[in-house]
Amino acid sequence: MTNTITTKTKRRLSAAVLAAGVAGLAFSGGVLTHATPSFAQAVQVSPAGQSAGFADVVEKVSPAVVSVRVKEKIEDVADRGGPQASPFDNLPEGHPLRRFFEFGNPNGPAAPGQRAPNRKPREGMAQGSGFFISDDGFLVTNNHVVEGGTNYTVVLNDGTEYDAKLIGTDKRTDLALLKVDAPNVKFTYVGWADDSKVRVGDWVVAVGNPFGLGGSVTSGIVSARGRDIGAGPYDDFIQIDAAVNRGNSGGPAFNLQGQVIGINTAIFSPSGGSVGIGFAIPASTAQSVIQSLRDSGNVQRGWLGVQIAPVTKDIAEALGLANTHGAIVTLPDTETPATKAGIRTGDVITAVNGETVTSPRELARKVAEFKPGTSIDVTLWRDNAAKQVKVALGNLASLDEASNAGSNSSVPVNPSSLRGYGLTLTPSDDGQGVVVTDVDPDSEAASRGVSAGDTIVAVNGTQVKSQSDVEAAIKSASGSGRKAALFQLRNGDQNRFVALPISGS
Repeated sequence: MTNTITTKTKRRLSAAVLAAGVAGLAFSGGVLTHATPSFAQAVQVSPAGQSAGFADVVEKVSPAVVSVRVKEKIEDVADRGGPQASPFDNLPEGHPLRRFFEFGNPNGPAAPGQRAPNRKPREGMAQGSGFFISDDGFLVTNNHVVEGGTNYTVVLNDGTEYDAKLIGTDKRTDLALLKVDAPNVKFTYVGWADDSKVRVGDWVVAVGNPFGLGGSVTSGIVSARGRDIGAGPYDDFIQIDAAVNRGNSGGPAFNLQGQVIGINTAIFSPSGGSVGIGFAIPASTAQSVIQSLRDSGNVQRGWLGVQIAPVTKDIAEALGLANTHGAIVTLPDTETPATKAGIRTGDVITAVNGETVTSPRELARKVAEFKPGTSIDVTLWRDNAAKQVKVALGNLASLDEASNAGSNSSVPVNPSSLRGYGLTLTPSDDGQGVVVTDVDPDSEAASRGVSAGDTIVAVNGTQVKSQSDVEAAIKSASGSGRKAALFQLRNGDQNRFVALPISGS
């Protein structure tokens, strides 16, 4: 959350992204439905293509921007620590320090692990920002603003307060939808911009509730597009340099026509205050998610069921790909839509329904744009050729996120050295691969992250069970003119790929 009210919020934020608090997201897609909300008579500052001054924008949009106050329960440290919640609970009677911990409790300190007799459950108040998207009271904010809340209050620009109810949230995109029920009130609201037309260098106006001060306005420009800040696979943030501080979360960033180009969600800041690097969820992402929340209270996304990684230059060379577009696949042990369709570990997904996939992040967004149950055509690169498979997507919302704990093999015996790679190998106990028992720290393998305990499962798509299998696969790759060999490594239940140059190439 972008405020400083609660300790819980501070713990949730990373050191690099302190201000707005970024929700952690898990893989499987971007946004769901192509439907967009249709709102007539939203605020209009000036006709498209004509510029207005900042004051003109602010005058029109400010009534639609609100402060969101969230009441949440605060757990006392002493209540969650068990029998020894405080190191001072066991001080002997008469100890001079005991009086500091008996203050305000005429009955003396509570028994270890118990609430003091006079202590009442406490509630904290967090604050963020939001904005109306319809005249009947629907408003948008961030999920991390409302998360953990028990009551929600919306404060308008003129100080009027309304109770609000939570309609739905989407943690994966950090969005939430609230509703104010006021039958006799028509709220001023704003419309969405076509963010595909937003350019780096365009003016932007951010309106919100920084530090709980009330309505505040800052201005700047769009600094970048398509930012990936590590919040999750759907990262596609608009970066702005308009000052965004704690409490601005959920507030809108406007163009000079008074349309919302994005929702302020995070900042990069070593200090916790604005340094001119803010991030907003694009309007196109927010529109579809919010419409789904409005229609059904949740977001349904397609699920492919693969683990994916970028295609590096070395991996592309090892597989004979012309470029680094796409996402290389590893599959979980469980059955997924991808495994049912015949997708294999080591395949590179290069297109969905004929549209090129340039990166894992783009694949995630493309897949989740489809509804569960939709059949899509997935183009793969396998065995030096393109292949197309049809996949019936599952439902990400119903995904069982419990993962099976993996275990490493016991200490292997009779290790031997793979010449030229700085690797000492031995067959795995289960016969599924070759275990790396030692890595020369000065080797190419070490510099690319290969470490003792990794199991080489396959080389260039060929399963290996011995060092001779590894050597044969490398020789075959070299004979095919490859300059690198692609090693599939497993450690516990995680798979990854590393391309190592072929000695002498």
